[in-house]
Amino acid sequence: MTLYQFLFYVFASSAVISAIRVVTVKNPVHAALFLVLTFFTTSLTWILMEAEFLGIVLLLVYVGAVMVLFLFVVMMLDINLAPLREGFVRNLPVGVFVALVMVIELGLIVGSHAFGLANYPAPTAAAAGTSNTLALGSVLYTEYVYPFEIAAFILLVAIVAAISLAHRKREGVLYQNIDQQVKVNRDDRVRMVKMVSSTPVVSEADDGKSNSSGEKRRD
Repeated sequence: MTLYQFLFYVFASSAVISAIRVVTVKNPVHAALFLVLTFFTTSLTWILMEAEFLGIVLLLVYVGAVMVLFLFVVMMLDINLAPLREGFVRNLPVGVFVALVMVIELGLIVGSHAFGLANYPAPTAAAAGTSNTLALGSVLYTEYVYPFEIAAFILLVAIVAAISLAHRKREGVLYQNIDQQVKVNRDDRVRMVKMVSSTPVVSEADDGKSNSSGEKRRD
């Protein structure tokens, strides 16, 4: 057994075992951690098969962002496990039926002659110095540029919709009106007011009061 085969069996078996533990463990935090381990070992398997772009994307997007967010959400929520465990026995027949249907479908797909290696030509060997990322990028931005742009537009619409749904107007919050700031003219920024300068007239009574208060302070 070569080192490549040994590492493949280690990563593949770890991914399968951790995936099984995701659906069998009782603690939701442990389930999220096992799901992180599943994604991590799958990423290592893809990198081992020279699909480094897919492995790095899976590692950064799912493990580094999505699953960490899920883990924090699960840890912060106070989930009562008692109702979930009570409904496990009630929903067990439905779960077993769905699992059997999935196993039968997988068996039909794997055992079908249409998916044999003999029905597909051997892939062309990559040129020397060409990486998986370079080949995928050249195909993605040439032959599939329009589906790529459509997918980016759909993601943009989803982001804008999520922001608009989560936005709430709060009362008593100071904010800037950008529209009024843009329409400001330089002549309207400063207003010049002309006033006649005059010296205030001090009466004798006020002068006497000020002198007496000054003498009291000196005393």
